[in-house]
Amino acid sequence: MKKQLYNITGLLVLLLVFGCKKSFLEMDPQSTLTAGTFFKTASDIKQAVNGCYIPLRDMGRIDYWLFGEMRSDNTGFQFNKENRGLETQREFVDEFLTGATAESVLDLWQRSYSGISNCNDVLGSIGGITMPDSAKNQYTGEVSFIRAFHYFTLVRQFGDVPLRLKSVNSPAESRSEGRAKTDMVYATIIADLKEASAKLPVKYGSTDAGRATRGAAETMLAEVYMTRKQFDSAATVLKDVITLGYSLQADYKSIFDPANKNNSESVFELQYSGILPELASSFMYTFAPYTSGSVVTGDVNTGMGVDNGWNIPTQDMLDTYEAGDKRKDASLATGFTDATGFVNIPYVKKYNWGFVAPGRTNVNFIVYRYADVLLMLAECLNETGQGAQALHYLNDVFGGASIRGRAALAPITVTDQTQLREAIAHERRVELAFENHRWYDLVRTGKAVDVMNAHGVQEKQLKSFIPAAAFQVTANKLLLPVPQREVSIDNLQQNPL
Repeated sequence: MKKQLYNITGLLVLLLVFGCKKSFLEMDPQSTLTAGTFFKTASDIKQAVNGCYIPLRDMGRIDYWLFGEMRSDNTGFQFNKENRGLETQREFVDEFLTGATAESVLDLWQRSYSGISNCNDVLGSIGGITMPDSAKNQYTGEVSFIRAFHYFTLVRQFGDVPLRLKSVNSPAESRSEGRAKTDMVYATIIADLKEASAKLPVKYGSTDAGRATRGAAETMLAEVYMTRKQFDSAATVLKDVITLGYSLQADYKSIFDPANKNNSESVFELQYSGILPELASSFMYTFAPYTSGSVVTGDVNTGMGVDNGWNIPTQDMLDTYEAGDKRKDASLATGFTDATGFVNIPYVKKYNWGFVAPGRTNVNFIVYRYADVLLMLAECLNETGQGAQALHYLNDVFGGASIRGRAALAPITVTDQTQLREAIAHERRVELAFENHRWYDLVRTGKAVDVMNAHGVQEKQLKSFIPAAAFQVTANKLLLPVPQREVSIDNLQQNPL
């Protein structure tokens, strides 16, 4: 692939913009590396590892929520009848109408493999660099984690995918060996995560906050095991994560406060900063109704249009919260008030914390947090017939708070496996709302087809603009089509449509 052939050049350009003399987050211009000196020193490796985080940050701005949240029954979009261009491709993701030529699908594929290629370059070079073993282990662990992250996204979205595990140094090496079977892809992911878990530290100093840790690797490994229905293995790993010093924040809303980044509940989060446009996040703007002007964002200098009105909470999502659940008000608003009065268009406000500069925010996006760990462990215990023990992780205090308690809700008491399974699924949906877990939870629990077809019926009843062909969900539709460009140039077999 063209992006892979020129990966080193692209990475050098990125590193000219993001050196690493300061903190891990605030990477200002510091170096003028050339291809001739690249991957020669420990400093080169460190900068390359920093560069491996950049695709995660970039993809976090759209790819992860588009395919992990908006594809589920949690969110949809605000229909923009004035603009029917590229934005329809995002709508098609929500409506299960995405085709193989969709730019959004190609972007997900190419950006993931570009990130994998960055990781391969580091892993292929680090062995020949002289540096302390502790640093070599840490960098190897970080990059193994990131490569697993990309492959875990790809295999869940596309199924069988090409395994690219070495640097691409010539045109002849750019062709893949075809789509590897899912089992082989998962074996690679598990191997990478075990490598990462063994080599990563439990925590870092403040200047390196946000780097992958042992807890992050083990949490993802547990999710991989759960996706593979290996609940005993997942539980074993999750119990180890619990020993690593995480704790629940007492106030749910404060978890997402940019003044409280990388807090005691955070296991892994994508790092953003408003100091430069390239480092900034923009979730507040993206998720605001495009007709809300500056009412939702408070930013009179940033206009609203096709980039806004995405990831809009559905009526089904609004109705899911129990009465009195504090998480609802912290996560979403049912509408906004402008000069005309109250406008009944809900929006995600979990990431609405103001702006640093017009159009730029510094809100991080949490990928894994301790509440997720507890909920996963509860699910694993219930699936292995240990319902009473599962309740412990839903109701009891972990570091000053409990999941149900801080939501101002009564403890869950059911122990019947089926009923508790539904209760845990409900907790995951509301606790982790708009954090890109819902779609993957539906698929791995075998509920996606039924839930999304029922959701489609409701959406068509509420929204006249939904096409008749939308939400015709089958097992084949649970996988995205392989981008037609990749089918053609890499001779890949297409997914059944």
